[in-house]
Amino acid sequence: MTKQFVSACRSAACLFVLAVTPLLAGCGGGPVPGAIAGDVANAGAVPTAGELAKTGPLEEYSLGKKDAPVTVIEYASLGCPICGHFHKTVFPRFKADYVDTGKVHYIFREFPIGASPTAAAQAVRCAGKEHYFKLNAAFMDRRGQWNARNPDNDLLYKIVQETGLSRTAFDSCMTNQEIQKGVNWVKLRGRELGVKGTPTFYINDDKIRGVLTYDEMKKIIDKHIANAANPA
Repeated sequence: MTKQFVSACRSAACLFVLAVTPLLAGCGGGPVPGAIAGDVANAGAVPTAGELAKTGPLEEYSLGKKDAPVTVIEYASLGCPICGHFHKTVFPRFKADYVDTGKVHYIFREFPIGASPTAAAQAVRCAGKEHYFKLNAAFMDRRGQWNARNPDNDLLYKIVQETGLSRTAFDSCMTNQEIQKGVNWVKLRGRELGVKGTPTFYINDDKIRGVLTYDEMKKIIDKHIANAANPA
């Protein structure tokens, strides 16, 4: 057996992953078999476009053209090493080739697993829309610096302070119940839609649980672009 990717979550809800399949297991559940092309349905039934589009009390942040032929929705936990692996190794190229070129509308939705990732998701919201995606990446890339069993605002602020947010404003925001409830709403809504672990991707009418390689993601997206250009 070839070891493709090995990492450990500090959260007990995440798995230690050892995989040879292209699609890795996710955080917060059991391993998922490869689910590319015709096997994508193995990841579970996909909600309708209308159900997926429903948003809660917090503003939903996205990248790319909203009328792009393909919509990619990612549910992720900032403390999940599998999510971090995807965002470090696949996301930059995916964004450059598909999001920045107007082919994909990308939406990130919070699905925190554990107390510290939940606090981190709120901390990102506290920094504001302009820092949202950069901070998500920073928290995932540096999860070993903050992802303790219990949330530590001092550790969280060490990352957030790079945005220029004052400690006073940060501490006040971290007690904001509207943001807390809003982040929780996104997670609960994800569960209603069938999300059981992270990362989970909805790519138009395909649902994939676990990490996708760039080539796997490209294959699925290109299929939907072709379908949009040549509808049956």
